[in-house]
Amino acid sequence: MKNLTNVLILTACFVVAFAFYYLVMGAAGNFENGDIHSPINVLGTIYTGGPLVAVLLACCLIAITYTIERQWSIGKASGKGQMHAFGKVVVDNVRSGNYAAALKACDEQRGSLANILRAAVTRFKTVEGDGSLNAEQKVAEVQRVIDENMNLETPLLEKNLVVLSTVASTSTMVGLLGTTLGMIRAFSALGAGGTVSAQMLSIGISEALYNTAGGLAAAIIAIIAYNYFTTKVDNFTYAMDETILDLMETLAVKTGGAKHG
Repeated sequence: MKNLTNVLILTACFVVAFAFYYLVMGAAGNFENGDIHSPINVLGTIYTGGPLVAVLLACCLIAITYTIERQWSIGKASGKGQMHAFGKVVVDNVRSGNYAAALKACDEQRGSLANILRAAVTRFKTVEGDGSLNAEQKVAEVQRVIDENMNLETPLLEKNLVVLSTVASTSTMVGLLGTTLGMIRAFSALGAGGTVSAQMLSIGISEALYNTAGGLAAAIIAIIAYNYFTTKVDNFTYAMDETILDLMETLAVKTGGAKHG
């Protein structure tokens, strides 16, 4: 289902980009007497860059779409409140033995860290009074549950970052291809026999430059977004690890105290 969603998003971006290229940029009103070799405005001029312009438009749309998607998803994973403050509330409640308040805080916070801490606290409530387990086994059981939930939550944070990375590298290659094709057209006009067509020469150079600009624009958007979200995920993961470490130290103290008591 997730892969299907990505396929639909990518397909929609390409459909919109090509529709805009042919129906809006390629409209007869953008050219003198409907001649595509005689653009009269910016849209018509960009249209002369060739079909690869549509591909680059799709790359820009994909980069923008997944930037919005990642911002929304990571924001949702962060939960409703500030993560450090939430983690402290949960750890303090567990330390005092108020598991109900800890679970309530998790339900109110939501997000990835809340899911992990909720599973950990719930499991600790189950094993705390189990006389068949010693202190180390109880802590190990909670750690196992935390690891399982971390393995479920972490991929959600990094999901679709590969799309941004791919767009960042691919768009520059597509732009370079368009630039090369444009220069080939320009030099073909220069090398043709007879009078050099200034019009054909300008169209070839225009195609080269607009594809270069499109490739750079898409790459810049994708690179900035990728680096931003990579850093954000790293900070998010660090905050989760810090809170989980505090929780595990608290549980180790509680089980150790119960053992010696």
